[in-house]
Amino acid sequence: MMMSRIACDATPESGNDKTLLRRALLAVRRSLDGVTRQEWDAKLNQRVIEWTTQWRKTNPHSLLGVYWPIRGEPDLRRTYATLAASSLQLALPVMFGNHMPLRFVAWIPGEAMQKDSFGVSIPASDVAVSPTALLIPCVGFNRHRIRLGYGGGFYDRTLAAEPHPQTIGIAYSCGLAEFAGAEHDIALDAIITETDEL
Repeated sequence: MMMSRIACDATPESGNDKTLLRRALLAVRRSLDGVTRQEWDAKLNQRVIEWTTQWRKTNPHSLLGVYWPIRGEPDLRRTYATLAASSLQLALPVMFGNHMPLRFVAWIPGEAMQKDSFGVSIPASDVAVSPTALLIPCVGFNRHRIRLGYGGGFYDRTLAAEPHPQTIGIAYSCGLAEFAGAEHDIALDAIITETDEL
């Protein structure tokens, strides 16, 4: 994977402590200046549209689970509007408890949103759906496509059930780090960054 100029200079040493690694990666992500973030988001939006175009050729009637960006995650909301305009059905995740898998709710960009108990924007409607593929934000990731999230285990529990949907990690390239995956970790099918796909 090619690394951006900031990622080369800023990627932290990992070690085995995922809490420290997570904190370091979030600090790197917060340090991105506005111009760089806009450039990277524009590239990510284009790469996700390209991936979705290919995916839909073999999955014409599928439903895509997306995410609402928090804590400096790549912002794909422009892409969501484009995909919805092309008649692709979308869904957003909803958290129901600290030890529960995510539930996905049908969503159309522009629909009313509300905050959940975690402070995350979710659809005001409550139509449960089962996505065929998921775009999953990553705090970090390794070369084996193992995702490092915020530590709550929501996506781990969601993907533990079979069959699970196709999984596409979304991250900035500065999230690439060396760390060992846990026994329960499920490798993502692909990871898209502003520079490459892993």
